[in-house]
Amino acid sequence: MVDDIPSLRRILNSHRRVAIVGLSAEWHRPSHFVAKYLLHQGWEVHPVNPRYAGGEILGRRCVARLEDLAGPVDMVDVFRRTEEVLPIAQAALALGARCLWQQIGVLNEEADRLVSAAGLDSVMDRCVKIEHARLFGGLHWAGVNTRVISARRAPAPAAGTP
Repeated sequence: MVDDIPSLRRILNSHRRVAIVGLSAEWHRPSHFVAKYLLHQGWEVHPVNPRYAGGEILGRRCVARLEDLAGPVDMVDVFRRTEEVLPIAQAALALGARCLWQQIGVLNEEADRLVSAAGLDSVMDRCVKIEHARLFGGLHWAGVNTRVISARRAPAPAAGTP
């Protein structure tokens, strides 16, 4: 399981085609916020939800299952119950994804072991949107201490100096 800042930064920089399993069309759901944020950041988002299959979410065609996607994805972001993740992980492997990301509160260790053994990146119990904003400069504007320093300002001149 990936849990360090350099690895998270690498994943978020290089895995920009994402299938969001459990993406909701309802604007107030967390999955919808994440998808909208990622689209705004220039990511390619593929909705996966049998409830909306054949329709669109955020202007993107929705499919029922990962197996129904037309093309490859880099990341599979999971908004499902922990006990539902293992078959999703197996489908992600078959699809050729490079990362399985389990959202906050989702921790399927068996799925983590499966994808890690196959060489995929695996992230559990973290939010793609929060991590992206934390590591690439979005949360500091709200006064959140991200503990990530991306640039330092020159120290202010001492009193009385020009």
